Amino acid sequence: MTAPLVLLDAASLYFRSFFALPESLTAPDGTPVNAVRGFADTVARVLTDRRPARLVACLDADWRPEFRVRALPSYKAHRVAESSEDGSDAEEVPDTLAPQVPIILELLEAVGIATAEAEGFEADDVIGTLVAGESQRPVEVVTGDRDLFQLVRFEPSPVSVIYVGKGWAKAEVLGPAEVADRYALPVEHAGSAYADMSMLRGDPSDGLPGVPGIGEKTAAKLVTRFGSLEALLEAAREAHPDVPPRARTKLLESADYLAAAPLVVRVATDAPVTGPVDDHVPAEPAAPERVAELAERYNLGGSVTRLLAALPGQTGRPTS
Repeated sequence: MTAPLVLLDAASLYFRSFFALPESLTAPDGTPVNAVRGFADTVARVLTDRRPARLVACLDADWRPEFRVRALPSYKAHRVAESSEDGSDAEEVPDTLAPQVPIILELLEAVGIATAEAEGFEADDVIGTLVAGESQRPVEVVTGDRDLFQLVRFEPSPVSVIYVGKGWAKAEVLGPAEVADRYALPVEHAGSAYADMSMLRGDPSDGLPGVPGIGEKTAAKLVTRFGSLEALLEAAREAHPDVPPRARTKLLESADYLAAAPLVVRVATDAPVTGPVDDHVPAEPAAPERVAELAERYNLGGSVTRLLAALPGQTGRPTS
């Protein structure tokens, strides 16, 4: 089997690590390191269990991009911090998590694990762009965010999502067949159908109102029947008999939202991604002395040991 390209939804993973592990895990100077240790352990498990040839930690350069806010002002609005020094839309991040993010990035760099971001775009868009550019290796997206189910595909190379919303021990691997089965969507284009369904259903956690009265099951049925959101809206405008009258009314009343929703919900596939120059999993740490210094300074202990042990040069497995 061809070893995969693994794309990590980094923010999703370190947020989940932060809330999964106690803040009593600290560095000698008292800095909490629960997110750092949990993130490092997750990467170690990915390396051990999935055995990728290439791996990229994808970052948010902008967690609430201007182009999405212009299209839909409610997008993530409830997650904006009450105040920020520069007046920007800073994300509300726990005070004890924010200092840990630079440590995570330092550790990734020292180990030699590639990172990537795109100015003005979210990590989802970085992942979408890297997926769009990969036609040889299978791709596995590791995330706790269901939004990325829209990326599953069969061709030109298969893409699946490793969903870790309940932790790595209960990780679920979902490709097109699994997404189609779970949401009663057409398997041939389960990814795009999932995105269309989610626009109709809405998502309060992202500030997406959805179409009133159209829940997940109805949305899935309508998308399956007509093939796409665009075709469904055309059918509603033409009073197609397979669009129930109540649903037709709600769809037409939500025309402005549905015109904006695709730009907000669908991940970009052409974001200006910077990095990585080389995304191959390193056989050995790029800067072992720096790794050791970080481990000692921040009391990362077994987490760093497990991460280093998972590198292919330490396990005897192939590096490509």
